[in-house]
Amino acid sequence: MTLRVLTLNINGLRSGERKGALQWLAQQKADVIALQETRCPESERAKSDFSIKGYQSHFHDAEAKGYSGVALYLPQAPDRVIHGIGNAEFDREGRWLQADYGDLSIISLYLPSGSSSEIRQAFKFRAMEWLEVKMRAMKNDGRRYIVCGDYNIAHTNLDIKNWRSNQKNSGFLPEEREWMQRLLHEEGWLDTHRRIRPEATEYTWWSNRANAYANDVGWRIDYQLATPNLDGAHVQARVHREDRFSDHAPVIVDYELPSLLKAKRRR
Repeated sequence: MTLRVLTLNINGLRSGERKGALQWLAQQKADVIALQETRCPESERAKSDFSIKGYQSHFHDAEAKGYSGVALYLPQAPDRVIHGIGNAEFDREGRWLQADYGDLSIISLYLPSGSSSEIRQAFKFRAMEWLEVKMRAMKNDGRRYIVCGDYNIAHTNLDIKNWRSNQKNSGFLPEEREWMQRLLHEEGWLDTHRRIRPEATEYTWWSNRANAYANDVGWRIDYQLATPNLDGAHVQARVHREDRFSDHAPVIVDYELPSLLKAKRRR
């Protein structure tokens, strides 16, 4: 059986809905739909229909209205839902939402961007420190984890079109790439897309400037990282570019694991 996990920075739930994202997501037969940058608090969600037929939705909103936020759309009720990592500075921005099924946990993560100011870059570095500690503990606790979302970091030169000119820019700073390198090579987390497509030059985000999307001048900053005990379970990965709902593209990974959709249909 195949577990399909789809992650997308939707760049505003309301904007994505107007562009047909929710209708498209409903057709993808995904077991887990992880969204980032929903920017739509509960008070706004009550004014419109943001449901996806066959799924229940869970949100972790930022305290600031119209900012950040993550979501999980799930076809089967999880055993537990966890909002945040237990760090108030990080959690008030609505950046971590975890669903547990048995010994499998799937997370929607939105790592901060540091591009707007030095203050935000400093916060991003702090968030990276907190997450490194947490993900090290997760890797060693015996559970299986898939942490999918917008990491706002391009790992290697293969993950960014203009790598030479971006080495001093947030998202491709040496400290950021070294952090990703530690997760993947010292801690053993799996970059599932790269494992399946090791040489692919597929990007997941494009600037809205200078026809970046049309010219495919992009960055690969959206990932599904899995714990080492899921090595070999990921069998197919792709970036969906046929439709555009956001400045990010959906990343879809299939795992040889029990499907929540099939489990629901058997009931």
